[in-house]
Amino acid sequence: MENKWVERKFEFDFDFKIYPNFIERLAATPDLLDILILSIPKKFYKIKNGKEWSIQENVGHLVSVDDLFIGRLDDYEKGASELRPADVSGARTEKEDFNSQEIKMLLQRFREKRMIFIERLDKLNDGMFKKVAWHPRLKKPMRLCDMLYFQAEHDDHHLHKIRLIEEKLHECT
Repeated sequence: MENKWVERKFEFDFDFKIYPNFIERLAATPDLLDILILSIPKKFYKIKNGKEWSIQENVGHLVSVDDLFIGRLDDYEKGASELRPADVSGARTEKEDFNSQEIKMLLQRFREKRMIFIERLDKLNDGMFKKVAWHPRLKKPMRLCDMLYFQAEHDDHHLHKIRLIEEKLHECT
């Protein structure tokens, strides 16, 4: 049984200097997502299991949540004391109706947003990655390097969810 993302706990006790590793993970996600999606039969993309998101909705969620992380990068750059909150209800993902969109366009949008984010990170000096702001849901301070780790873990969470959905759909057919 998989844990819900919002129930995960995080400890940010690593040296901030490993932030390049997190940037590499984040930069690799669009390729990993493309490979994963192309390995899944198209007939599975839009199938929902109750209230659970479909494969395509998980992809769309990654597209929309990158706006949050880009906004949080803005927060760090502006010296905000608190990061903007996430919509943990998933309402935005539901509202976007990602199942009515083309998967290729969703993958392209994700790649474009993520690469803009990575380009911005590449322009920052080392000191930015140890800047701290309060994370409202986790109720703890989060350095920019911690946010990158958090975001990479979020990516992995949804890649794994997509794999689980596919496995379950294969079992049912």
